[in-house]
Amino acid sequence: MHYGSISLITEPSRSTHMEAMRIAREGGCMLSYDPNLRLPLWPSPEAAKDGIKSIWDQADIIKVSDEEVVFLTGGDPKSDDNNMRMFHPRCKLMLVTEGGEGCRYYTQKFKGKVGGIKVQVVDTTGAGDAFCAGLLSNLAKDFGIIDDEPRLREALKFANACGAITTTERGAIPSMPDRDTVSRMIRRPSAAQSSTTDPSWQGYQRWRFRHSSILE
Repeated sequence: MHYGSISLITEPSRSTHMEAMRIAREGGCMLSYDPNLRLPLWPSPEAAKDGIKSIWDQADIIKVSDEEVVFLTGGDPKSDDNNMRMFHPRCKLMLVTEGGEGCRYYTQKFKGKVGGIKVQVVDTTGAGDAFCAGLLSNLAKDFGIIDDEPRLREALKFANACGAITTTERGAIPSMPDRDTVSRMIRRPSAAQSSTTDPSWQGYQRWRFRHSSILE
């Protein structure tokens, strides 16, 4: 089960959210949490911080942005020591995303960083959601990836590519890539060897929709 914090702001969505988490946990589901901070929707920054933290220790997987780390801890998101202050005993995987620079990962056994993929950014809306979707799509196939660092790094490379591609188009939904698009992005040559007319990297998604009748 994957969720954010916006549904915690008011009733009845908060109670519904909490009940859904309880049912999922009892049913043996893993809980994935992306706070997705939206301060204007909360009554105050203090309320946002309290609300986000109120369910923090129930998540198996936590994804936060570097900006959210600053908001929640007041510390440096590039500091592993600072970030580990947010890691709780139940947590199996915590991620700190750093935009185009990639992401940091923390588990109960190891920690590290996976670099990002450079693209020409048009709109960052939905990049975090795409990152989560890319990671969770791989964990849904084999949750054991979390305990295998090389495989986890590959899954995070995939997730980074999902987020990167999403920023190359306007709008959160139209820009979401499919698996084939992500695979092409990961296999692309270096930026110096590529061009925007090459459908195997940036712009491939647009190319794919324009040629959908040929591909089918």
